[in-house]
Amino acid sequence: MTTAPSNLIDPASTPYYHCMARCVRRAFLCGKDQFSGKNYEHRRQWVEDRLNVLAAVFALEICAYAVMSNHYHVILHINREQAESWSMKEVLHRWSQLFSGPMLVQRYLAGATMGEADLIKVEEFAEKYRHRLKDISWFMRCLNEHLAREANREDGCKGRFWEGRYKSQALLDEAALLTCMAYVDLNPVRAKMAKTPESSQYTSFKKRTDVYTGSQKKKQPARLKPLKAPGQNPDKAIPYTLSCYFELVDWSGRIISKGKRGRIEDNVPNVLHRLGIDPDEWINTMRWNNRFRRAVGRLSSLKDYAGHIGQHWVHGVSPSVCLFQV
Repeated sequence: MTTAPSNLIDPASTPYYHCMARCVRRAFLCGKDQFSGKNYEHRRQWVEDRLNVLAAVFALEICAYAVMSNHYHVILHINREQAESWSMKEVLHRWSQLFSGPMLVQRYLAGATMGEADLIKVEEFAEKYRHRLKDISWFMRCLNEHLAREANREDGCKGRFWEGRYKSQALLDEAALLTCMAYVDLNPVRAKMAKTPESSQYTSFKKRTDVYTGSQKKKQPARLKPLKAPGQNPDKAIPYTLSCYFELVDWSGRIISKGKRGRIEDNVPNVLHRLGIDPDEWINTMRWNNRFRRAVGRLSSLKDYAGHIGQHWVHGVSPSVCLFQV
């Protein structure tokens, strides 16, 4: 049964969501199509460029992303506080970077003299756009429609480019966020497109490592939500240190590449213990080709989420079950 978008994205339950979209055609989004022989590798840059544009406009922060051959992953954080802090003019200016908007809005931004009734109407537009600028559905729409138009123009064809509406997955707690970020960043390694996470082109992990090891050592990319730095306000960053995250992704990638599923006590990063994640379950999750569910989190988080959205059960992933019923 199809679930209403309002139930799939519930900012009151969690601000973190994992989204994924896949192409409907056999022709690839990116990479080389073995059937036609065409190379679409340049389209990876389209995805990364568009993500950067949208991250600069929306009150949505990108935590992780990976651009694959026929699909992409992105983890988004809804920054409601940022959206509410914008003035009416800033909201309209941001929205106008993506859409021209009605004539009243264009006149207001151009500095034209306007009557009281017109100003009230402009304020109504601004509040509608403020809501959209913190809405994941609008973010994904602006991303997917743009990519579909560009691909169809290049291919000289019309019609559907994506399988359907993007898939979304609520990340209900810190453990779920960390798990999903590592999973997304390791996608190219798992697909044998790269040997190491830091050599995985068009991923958030490579973007973070490039900046970290470059001329601005230990800085973080401007268009990615930062990982926590010493002394930093925890509300402004992902609640893990950058070095700890690098270590965890590297460890996970090595275990996967060697095909080892067991516990390796001496090499397990401390962050797993701090978050109460079993290393065996972590490795199973890193292999989760068929574990894409509606929500990810501990049992207590899944139970709270189901209750909050007014349902008796939720299709989710926890350390012990895949379908949790309240």
